[in-house]
Amino acid sequence: MPSLMPQTASMPLFPAPQTADTLRAQHGERYPWLVLLVMALGIISAVLCTTSFAVAIPAMMQRYGIGQEQAQWTMTGFMAAMAVGMLPAPWLLERIGFRKLFLGSSALLLASSLAGALGASWMGFSGIVVVRILQGVAAGVMQPLGTLAVMRLFQPHEQGRASGILGFGIVLAPAVAPSLGGMLLDMFSWSAIFWLGVPTGVAALWLAARWLPLPREITRRSFDWIGVLLLTGATLAMIEGISSLQHSGLLAPGTLLLSAAAVILLGLFVLHARRIEHPIIRLELFQQARFSMSVVVFFAYGFGIYASSYLIPVFMLQALHYSATAAGTALVPSGIVLALVIPVAGRMADKYSPLLVTAIGLALFFASSVMLAVFATYISYSEIVVATIVGRFGLGMILPALSVAALRTLQPAQMSQASVVTSYARQLGGVLGIAMAAVFVAWREMAYQGQPDGVAHAYGDGFLLVAGMYLVALLAAWFMRGGRKPAC
Repeated sequence: MPSLMPQTASMPLFPAPQTADTLRAQHGERYPWLVLLVMALGIISAVLCTTSFAVAIPAMMQRYGIGQEQAQWTMTGFMAAMAVGMLPAPWLLERIGFRKLFLGSSALLLASSLAGALGASWMGFSGIVVVRILQGVAAGVMQPLGTLAVMRLFQPHEQGRASGILGFGIVLAPAVAPSLGGMLLDMFSWSAIFWLGVPTGVAALWLAARWLPLPREITRRSFDWIGVLLLTGATLAMIEGISSLQHSGLLAPGTLLLSAAAVILLGLFVLHARRIEHPIIRLELFQQARFSMSVVVFFAYGFGIYASSYLIPVFMLQALHYSATAAGTALVPSGIVLALVIPVAGRMADKYSPLLVTAIGLALFFASSVMLAVFATYISYSEIVVATIVGRFGLGMILPALSVAALRTLQPAQMSQASVVTSYARQLGGVLGIAMAAVFVAWREMAYQGQPDGVAHAYGDGFLLVAGMYLVALLAAWFMRGGRKPAC
């Protein structure tokens, strides 16, 4: 990879925006890597906002005198806003260009973080929720831009490597975020958590102003408000419907109503998208079997990484009665392995079939989940560490290879919408993965009530749920091999 160090002796602090051709001429072969650095810094800021806030929830609850159910809105609101924020990204890319979209989303993320850090002492809890929703919208818009930059700027033989390097930073951030956030809380107060993403956010904003090019052309199309509202409604209904299972039954009127609303709104979006010329998501993307199946795998990836991250520590605390420190420490080796494997997997995706690399990763995570499920009642601490390392090794192989396999065969004009769809699927899988895992384990605990090791059995069933999702993903990856259109 070319050096990223500047070659000129003096450069203006904020140079005027330039075209891509001019910037390539100035920076040569290293220019794509400079843009990748900008993307990584911006997305790391977003990821830090996502993963660090949980450690501040107990102190925030005490500050505002609220319960767990209210406090969780700071997480649920963020993740729902993040999923919804991805939807207008393709239209915004066409309307204002890559540069303005990244600068705008970075500025919104930075401004909302500063508002939370500086205003938490006087704003109420509802104000904190609004700040978190704004952070989520900015993070959602930013998420697909990294993948899009890789596919636009790098040659096919470099895309896996670039995707792996981008993924390294994205995965390393959540590994260190809880500990960094805890240090800020111990040194200052709970609201200091909002400062965590500010340094990388400032760096991303400054470097983006220097290195992101002016758009080649601007397409002025009307915004598909109806499509966005329909997909937003379907997304929120799905999330709330799954979450409501924790305090309602499967056949409760509220749950059935939300489920029906999600299906109806999704169906209305399909009808709407077929009738207009420029929908927010083009259904033609799903005529390619490889891309359609990749969306299933992306959903499973998000489901697995979020659901397992929730299940493993709670399983160790509630079923195996380890301390919080021991449960947290058990995940550290696997987090390091995940960060280290992603760049290697990116190189493998360039050298070998990205679908083969993806399938191996899916199989490893499937095996890890089955191991945790089968041995749940008598698994040792070291065996948990080994199982999580195997699982995270598999997850590390999936992401860069899957991104390349899903998008490489698409036309350039389809890239922006395709990257948004895959990011949206991954995020939705994560949100639903946490909710479904929590609901499923609670249901199984009631089924095993009164039995020896009933709690451990319930969590074992939860790991089987995750394994089942990855079995479906393996089948989807198998069908990605062909270029046939789906039958439907």
